[in-house]
Amino acid sequence: MSKFYDDLETRSTEAREADLFAQLRSVVAGALANSTHYAAAFKGLDPDSLTDRAALAQLPVLRKSELTELQSAALPFGGVNAIPIGQFQRIYQSPGPIYEAVTPDHAGKRMDRFLHAMGVTSNDVVHNCFSYHFTPAGLMFDAAAQAIGALVFPAGVGQTQLQARAAHDLGSTVYVGTPDFLLKIMQEAKAMELPLKFNKAGVSGGALFPSLREEYRQAGVTCTQCYATAEAGLIAYESESQEGMIVDENVILEIVRPGTGDPVAEGEVGEVLVTVMDPHFPLIRLATGDLSATLPGTSPCGRSNMRIKGWMGRADQAAKVKGMFIRPEQIAQFLKAEPSIARAKALVSRQGENDHLELLCESEGGDASAYASAAQAALKLSADIKIVPVGSLPNDGLVIEDKRDYS
Repeated sequence: MSKFYDDLETRSTEAREADLFAQLRSVVAGALANSTHYAAAFKGLDPDSLTDRAALAQLPVLRKSELTELQSAALPFGGVNAIPIGQFQRIYQSPGPIYEAVTPDHAGKRMDRFLHAMGVTSNDVVHNCFSYHFTPAGLMFDAAAQAIGALVFPAGVGQTQLQARAAHDLGSTVYVGTPDFLLKIMQEAKAMELPLKFNKAGVSGGALFPSLREEYRQAGVTCTQCYATAEAGLIAYESESQEGMIVDENVILEIVRPGTGDPVAEGEVGEVLVTVMDPHFPLIRLATGDLSATLPGTSPCGRSNMRIKGWMGRADQAAKVKGMFIRPEQIAQFLKAEPSIARAKALVSRQGENDHLELLCESEGGDASAYASAAQAALKLSADIKIVPVGSLPNDGLVIEDKRDYS
């Protein structure tokens, strides 16, 4: 078995960027011609102008809330699809609700790359504990495992006694599912005195805590994780080095300031945007709502694509203050109105029985009161403004922090 899934994983940054943006131009050209949503959203755009990340950053962001609204107005896909509905193989429904579409050649949504990085081969029996209904994870991993040639047991969720029995009887060697469910199966198998043969686990859909990974390691199971969404499929994945997550080869990933489409500096925490090269169901600058940051350099495993730190929280940090919501987009609006401020963060707390809003502004100096009108215009609320030194705000991606105690 080759260490790498294909030659794409070790190509140069220049070759990768050139190929990705050539694909993007083709996908956008098709979307302009065949998708009612993109024909309107990208009206007047010349696909040939999309030559690099700076050009991509000029395109509007597609948020999941907007996708839900589009689909509500024009079921099932809101005009995002670039082929007729009848040409899709399956439709899924994720919370929102958001409807996703899959064609036969995209059924695995590129999860086979992750399984290969885990070390899965045609000699393995994959115990697939992702759900097979409503959401696509179960069938994604099923199709990906079959593409590698592995035998799949479609276990689904729940029924730990039956799971343990089947894993024992079938000699399942690979578990895929949420991080903690494997532990329940292992505990059930121990209680039933059924030895198991799991040696690899690929997890997603929840936090993989270091203590849980270590518990699996001590049981002889190497556990790695991937970052994926129902709409986009595989976004990034761990390799055997387990040093950050490597971005999938068919994805352009951006880290932007929450509430905007503006890229942040390398290493700064921001919101993950993904552009997926699917000509049938184009997703261009889709905001995942997740926070992450890029890692410098490349993975020790030899894969050369950019890496991210993994999931670092949520970007949708809306908070209700004095009966009104403030959102990251409003902080971004304030920053655009006051370019002398490098970064800003809203702190929401209680003073007695009243909500209190403080706005921390990174600046070289200046009179805090001079920013009051711009803050009022953006936030629709009055705030106590405090000037703090440039670089003093934590690199955590939070632009709104709610410090109220709800217990």
